Amino acid sequence: MSTALVIGAGPAGLMAAEALAQAGIKVTVAEAKPSPARKFLMAGKSGLNLTKAEDIETFLAAFGAGAEALHPMLRVFGPEAVQDWAGGLDQDLFTGSTGRVFPKSMKASPLLRAWLARLEGLGVTLRTRWQWQGWDGDVALFGTPEGEVRHTADVTILACGGASWARLGSDGAWAAHLPGETTDFAPANMGFRVEWSDHMQRHFGRPVKGIGLRAGPQTSRGEIVISKDGLEGGGIYEVSRTMREGHTLYLDLMPDLEEPAIRERLARPKGKASLGNHLRKALKLTPEKQALLMELGRPLPSDPAAVIKALPVKHNGPNAMDQAISTAGGLRFDALDADLMLVSRPGTFAAGEMLDWEAPTGGYLITACLATGLWAGRAATKWLEP
Repeated sequence: MSTALVIGAGPAGLMAAEALAQAGIKVTVAEAKPSPARKFLMAGKSGLNLTKAEDIETFLAAFGAGAEALHPMLRVFGPEAVQDWAGGLDQDLFTGSTGRVFPKSMKASPLLRAWLARLEGLGVTLRTRWQWQGWDGDVALFGTPEGEVRHTADVTILACGGASWARLGSDGAWAAHLPGETTDFAPANMGFRVEWSDHMQRHFGRPVKGIGLRAGPQTSRGEIVISKDGLEGGGIYEVSRTMREGHTLYLDLMPDLEEPAIRERLARPKGKASLGNHLRKALKLTPEKQALLMELGRPLPSDPAAVIKALPVKHNGPNAMDQAISTAGGLRFDALDADLMLVSRPGTFAAGEMLDWEAPTGGYLITACLATGLWAGRAATKWLEP
């Protein structure tokens, strides 16, 4: 019987293991942490967003520069396939108003338990607390509580994750074992640091809804959160790539009104009201929007409509990489062939977030990890055939 080693027990690694085991291959999954899929479980704590129900072309566009490389995998295992796969694990799903797809339980743990049970039924062996330490020739080396373990397999799948959330297992340490084949990591889907005045303290932790965001060509209508360190939230994450590249962030505090309509409202008599109170009453700004306008827009021009529609945000760059939801950079696609096999190591494949791609939150990250894991697992199975 042929053997396979999968390094990493996140969604990509488990999907690769399943594809291999279904083909009758004896699979060992090595996980550095005491339990599998820790980042996957963490993602599910706020509601497991598995995928997004939209056509494949729209879905692919979210991956930006990575869309071309991921195109074949996502064509095979895209949003509809993810929903069918979860249904096969007895997970009832629902689709939210924005197209995001969730399990009705809103948790990752029931799905993971069902998945691990199915893998166990297929004969997959899970080894935890196995820290990959590179190779000695064709032998994979692991540090374990019992000492060094040397493991040999006919094929290997690397699914080592990115470089954020180190405490959950994604620390990027694997890059040292693939010198010359990676690009530097960068934070993705992250917040940005803003030095607030004391006036903003009472708004810390408050969400800001009903706004538009723009940074270069990227736009969003997502929600943001004012934190003590700056700005967080899904809206920021959607434009974080172009912000990281140097584009200015602009907030549209009234995305459903055009400038002339705002001017018309502000032209109403304000009496003895201060400019701040007049803005609040005439435009019905929430306290958080009002605070952002006064914090970031001062001194306000006599005609503030343009600033309300495009409020520039001065920030001090992204939060630390370990605070990011995901990372850009990693194993370059030109170090891989079309089957995701390392050109330098025939028989070794790679999948998941360790590859050099990024995408916004909203189901894109998990879907691409599952899709590349399946692709690598099937390609390794085919490589083993006579």
